[in-house]
Amino acid sequence: MKINELRDNPGARKSRVRVGRGIGSGLGKTAGRGQKGQKSRSGVSIKGFEGGQMPLHMRLPKRGFNNIFAKDYAEVNLGAVQKLIDAGKIDIKGVLDHGALKAAGLARGGKDGVRLLGKGELKTKISFKVAGASKGAIEAVEKAGGKVEILEKKDSAALAAAKKGKAREARLADKAAKNSAAKA
Repeated sequence: MKINELRDNPGARKSRVRVGRGIGSGLGKTAGRGQKGQKSRSGVSIKGFEGGQMPLHMRLPKRGFNNIFAKDYAEVNLGAVQKLIDAGKIDIKGVLDHGALKAAGLARGGKDGVRLLGKGELKTKISFKVAGASKGAIEAVEKAGGKVEILEKKDSAALAAAKKGKAREARLADKAAKNSAAKA
């Protein structure tokens, strides 16, 4: 037997039924859809429609909500970091940031950065540059002789409001200067 001779078992792959191919095929004319009505037409989707009765997905109670302002942090435990240090997969000379943790396979996702958590034990002196850290994690890192630098949060809404306020102040000052020039 050669690779190019590999085949499926007979009957394992069934060919698609070609509908609407004449009366002799048994699925000609209406192609198995019956006569008339919404379901016999193409491009119609009535999944979940219950003949005007309130559909099940609308009858069931809703719970919870999805916070659109929630931050997405990749959570990294100190024990996992120590495990990779012991395995020699992390360079302890540099500063561990989001990129380094992601390259090591610890930080998955986390579009808003990494949050360091204190689960596990850290024995190695190492410095971190992360978006956030728990009290326990900071204490554990400092106890091992390292340090944790927390990056400042960039709140886009606050920045936009500050810019808007400065622009408004500039307009008002401009207006006041024009008014005083017109009076003089």
